[in-house]
Amino acid sequence: MMALITRELKLSLRHGADTAAALVFFVIAATLFPFTVGPEPAMLARLAAGVVWVCALLAALLPLDRLFGADFEDGTLDLLLLSGLPAYAVAFAKAVVHWLTTGLPLLIIAGPLALMLRLPSDKIPLLLLTLVPGTMILSLLGTLAAAITLGARRAAVLMPLVTLPLMVPALIFGAAAVSSPHPAAPLYMLGAMLCAALPLAPLGAGAGLRAAAE
Repeated sequence: MMALITRELKLSLRHGADTAAALVFFVIAATLFPFTVGPEPAMLARLAAGVVWVCALLAALLPLDRLFGADFEDGTLDLLLLSGLPAYAVAFAKAVVHWLTTGLPLLIIAGPLALMLRLPSDKIPLLLLTLVPGTMILSLLGTLAAAITLGARRAAVLMPLVTLPLMVPALIFGAAAVSSPHPAAPLYMLGAMLCAALPLAPLGAGAGLRAAAE
């Protein structure tokens, strides 16, 4: 698995434009919100956490079409499934690389963007704390959606339709944790969702990979 993760990281660095495009989209989308809702600091502060969460979710969807697509087209996926590594382990390795190359950079950029959106400085650590499990959940569910839609017609259209409804609970609790005076309960819910996604998403993605390979 470590060899597969190293290989995927090297490929991600070689195709760094995909990661850069996701980060640029994240910054541009968050920057556009003040033009639509107005520059009032109080209004921006109320919306900042939700804006960052939604933009991070949409930006992380951009690299998902290449997660398994290139390996499926050139036959590498068949070799990975025959390598002795279980299909769910292949999917988990892909999810780890997606988080390292997309989720982690989004997490780093989220702080300055939230500050630009007038989120109080004492709320920024809490926002970043919610985004840690949130981006991990997104990578796991995105990997599941990418595997399920692999080889399907209009896979690029189906993938967001599968991923976005699954991410709605994480969006709700993530934004609620920042705005609520009692953030413990939403944080516990995010942790519970991550604990559920860690075993279930790779298992479902592995089943999807085996079905696509057959």
